[in-house]
Amino acid sequence: MMEFMLDTANLSEIEQYVRIAPISGVTSNPSIVKKEGKIAFFEHMKQIRTIIGMDKSLHIQVVAQDAKGMLADAEAILNKVDQQVFIKVPVNSVGLEVIKALKAQNVNVTATAVYSKFQAYLAIAAGADYIAPYFNRMENLNINAQATIIEIAREIERTNSSSKILAASFKNVGQINAALEGGAQAATMGVDIISAALGMPSIEKAVVDFTADWEQSFGKGTTISSL
Repeated sequence: MMEFMLDTANLSEIEQYVRIAPISGVTSNPSIVKKEGKIAFFEHMKQIRTIIGMDKSLHIQVVAQDAKGMLADAEAILNKVDQQVFIKVPVNSVGLEVIKALKAQNVNVTATAVYSKFQAYLAIAAGADYIAPYFNRMENLNINAQATIIEIAREIERTNSSSKILAASFKNVGQINAALEGGAQAATMGVDIISAALGMPSIEKAVVDFTADWEQSFGKGTTISSL
C-alpha cells in the first residue's frame, strides 16, 4: 500500500489532514521546525505523536554534524519523544556511520538528503528503513529524479532489502505521481500540495453540478438522507 506522509510540524495542519486523508506518518526537519517559531521542541514532537497515534510513523532529523553528536541527538529524540520514532540521518560519510550504529541497536532510521543512486545503495546496504530521495532538488540539479528512483527500487528488489523509498522534496503533484510511478513506496509532502490537488476548480464544478442535477429531480435543499 502506498504511504502518504505530511512534511510539516504544524499541529493544526496535521490535525486537519490526518482527519481528511489516509496519512501514514509525519516527517520533519530543522527547516520545517523553524517555521513553527520558538517551540518547546520535544513537547511539540510529542504533541504530533498524540495527534497521529503510535500506528503512524514519525520522522525526526538529527542536527549535529559529527557521529558522536548525531548519536546523542538520536538518543535524546528516542528518550524524550518515544522509541518508535524514525531517526532521520543525512547520507554522507558521517551519516552512514551513524545509520550503521543505529541499526545495530534496532533503531528505526530514515536515510535523508539523498541526491544520487550511489547514496541510496549505500544506505540500503547499511540497513536504513526508509530512503528519502529529494525529487525537486534533484531536478533543480538537472538530475533525472524519476530515473534515479527507478534504479533505487531495482536495487531494493535485487538485494531483497526491506528498505522503502520515501520520496521527498516536491513542488507539485506531478512530481509525486512520477515518484510513485517510478517505484517509491511512500511520499512526504506539504499540505499545500494536497490542498491544491483536491481544490481543482474542475472538481468543485463537478460537485456543484451533481447537486444541481439532484435538486432538479427531488427539490431544492434535499439530499438522499432527507428522502
